[in-house]
Amino acid sequence: MKLIFEKSKRGRTGVSLPEMDVPVKSAIIPDNLLRGDTDLPEVGEIDIVRHYTELSKSNYGVDNGFYPLGSCTMKYNPKICEDASGFEGFLSAHPLSPLNQGCLRLMRDFENMLSEICGMARFTLQPSAGAHGELTGLMMAKAYFKDKNEDRSKIIILDSSHGTNPATTSMCGFIIEQVKSNEDGRVDIEALRAAMDKNVAALMITNPNTLGIFESNIKEICDIVHEQGGLVYMDGANMNACVGIVRPGDLGIDFLHLNLHKTFATPHGSGGPGAGPVGVSKDLVPFLPNPYVELEQNKYILKYSEKSVGKVRAFYGSFGVIARAYTYILAIGADGLKNVAENAVLNANYLKEKLKKHYKLPYDNICQHEFVLSDDGLPNDVTTLDIAKRLIDLGFYAPTIYFPLIVKGAMMIEPTETEPKEMLDAFIEAMIQIKNEAENEPDKLKNAPQNTPVSRLDAVHAARKPVLKHSACLC
Repeated sequence: MKLIFEKSKRGRTGVSLPEMDVPVKSAIIPDNLLRGDTDLPEVGEIDIVRHYTELSKSNYGVDNGFYPLGSCTMKYNPKICEDASGFEGFLSAHPLSPLNQGCLRLMRDFENMLSEICGMARFTLQPSAGAHGELTGLMMAKAYFKDKNEDRSKIIILDSSHGTNPATTSMCGFIIEQVKSNEDGRVDIEALRAAMDKNVAALMITNPNTLGIFESNIKEICDIVHEQGGLVYMDGANMNACVGIVRPGDLGIDFLHLNLHKTFATPHGSGGPGAGPVGVSKDLVPFLPNPYVELEQNKYILKYSEKSVGKVRAFYGSFGVIARAYTYILAIGADGLKNVAENAVLNANYLKEKLKKHYKLPYDNICQHEFVLSDDGLPNDVTTLDIAKRLIDLGFYAPTIYFPLIVKGAMMIEPTETEPKEMLDAFIEAMIQIKNEAENEPDKLKNAPQNTPVSRLDAVHAARKPVLKHSACLC
């Protein structure tokens, strides 16, 4: 496929604009601030249309097919949610307008929904993503202990945690102390007891964890932390397995973030607007980001707390994403949320049971929404990367690979609740075919993918010596 710069021909144009009726060089703009030639490609309208149409056919998303990206919950995004977020009243609303009663009501109602689902006292809708929510959470923890005149410097993180957990801890100025998992893939209770002291501000835990296993001792874990006055932060990335089934607040969780793009079916990826609301228990409410929405005398207003950590985002969050998630919850209701979790767990266990006969399953438990296979023991030096590339040839997006780090050659597979049995069976057949090819035709895996515009790249070379523009690009 040619780049748009390669299609450029001097003098071609795809637009027809009226002649300018103002001077090209305005006297109020200094010459040194005027833009020169932007070197944009010169193409006709048909070239533009064909270029982007061709690009769209090379893209892959959940609307194209199965996307078993473990830990990321790439579930189908209902189109009714897109329609609702595009209502004229939402699109034309300005965040500073005092007339936005409908928008403010939606935000307050949505916050109430999340609080009920998670068993928390309140939520902030400001954070733009899960990692941003983590940072907001630890900022609140720091403010909470400062308000209590306690100087706590440590955060306990598990060895199976998301990589954002240690990054967030470091950014917030805390010291990281890692606790290892036990042989069952859960928190090592005795190691946690040994790590806990009055210097620990919080434990960061993902439940279900990144192995797809529910922390069955979660209440004991919370008690251990609370006995030393610490807080328990839950990474809510995997709430898709829990909605309608269990509420983190009832288990002792003090604060958590949710990923609306994972659990509540809003668009995921491409660097677009995201949302990672943070819920807190009663003691942390005063430290939530300002402002927050309240209903007073039948009018929705913005209020401010003196103990707040301040704004963490311009205005009040990604409203369009919030509107999509709000629509999703209204559309399926409480029973629908419970069905989401039940079917996500059912689909994952169905895949696990079928595939563990062909691949190593390091932790053979009843899983939640996802499970992790290993490339350990595969013949002919076939690796997880080879399997992932071969899946692309067979029409599937690859699962998350080489994570969590505690599993050799990890393949984290999450089918979500939106995939029918026929699609799951097709994926199983593809994985069995790949296992047979690993034994008998390993070159098919080593040379994959073959059915893509670009074959396998030299990842090391690309990372160390990236080529960020084409030679035909004049910019």
